[in-house]
Amino acid sequence: MEEKLNPQISVDGEMREHDVQIITSGGLRISAHSHILASVSPVLESLIERPQNHRSSQRNISVPGVPCGAVAVFLKYLYSSKCSEEHLEKYGIHLLALSHVYSVPQLKERCTRGLAGRLTIENVLDVLQLARLCDAPDLYLKCMKMSSCNFKAVELTEGWKFLQNHDPWLELEILQFIDEAETRKKRTRRNREEQKMYLQLSEAMDRLEHICAEGCTSVGPFDMDPSKNKGPCNKFSTCHGLQILIKHFAACKKRVNGGCLRCKRMWQLFQLHSSICDRPDECRVPLCRQFKLKVQQNRRGDDARWRLLVRKVVSAKTISSLSLPKRKREEGPRIAQMKMSLE
Repeated sequence: MEEKLNPQISVDGEMREHDVQIITSGGLRISAHSHILASVSPVLESLIERPQNHRSSQRNISVPGVPCGAVAVFLKYLYSSKCSEEHLEKYGIHLLALSHVYSVPQLKERCTRGLAGRLTIENVLDVLQLARLCDAPDLYLKCMKMSSCNFKAVELTEGWKFLQNHDPWLELEILQFIDEAETRKKRTRRNREEQKMYLQLSEAMDRLEHICAEGCTSVGPFDMDPSKNKGPCNKFSTCHGLQILIKHFAACKKRVNGGCLRCKRMWQLFQLHSSICDRPDECRVPLCRQFKLKVQQNRRGDDARWRLLVRKVVSAKTISSLSLPKRKREEGPRIAQMKMSLE
């Protein structure tokens, strides 16, 4: 069985004859032109230029291990630089292998994208093995992510059973990738929660200064008439909770003996504010200056964990201030609605 590719016209206008026979594993012989193959694939060029043991002018190149149809599509791509979606759907895995072995980067890139868009639970492990063998990192990573996200389903496939019996190293790679992905998710989730906490503390510091300097609804500076306090601020939900905590702190009887958790929390907020405040002589927040003097005397500022907390809160405050104009625009209608409901 023999197939011929279209004859080519040379520069001088003469028709060139086929001078290469591509022999597939199924016995199909495809006649081709050496100068076309050599111009597209350096590997085929090397095979064509290799010395022969016989005097025949026609060279034979064997392409084993892939279906005859895949070899035919591969050779047609070398002639036309075109590969249809239908052929990619049918022979994508084989074309990726051929494009890697014979160094045809354009086809390899096309196959990589095509296979990435056709991944399924059933074929993902086969494609993963091929991506590793063919040095296709993008496809390899996508296969790994899909296997990781759908591991329970992948574990039930025949591909996984084959992997366990014949490729334990790849099985280990997949399990390590899943473990590392889960670790990254936990770390990201923990960092997000920590950042949220630092932002809440930063907002609490802002509201504390606001209450102690300007007053807000029912709580304000000690030297200001409560009736003259301002209405709800643009952070009233945070401010209101802090006002309740301040009122409790002022009236609590357990605070003296250190037996009240809410008072301890308020005490820590005062201390945190003092660590951040850069104008203690003008600050109207209670205990601000006293805490700074105490830190200077006892050198408690050398506490590494406390310094880290202060840095994180300051950082969150900076980030918050950079996004303040946008947040003001978003919160404007909500604040106006809140004020109307209180009136």
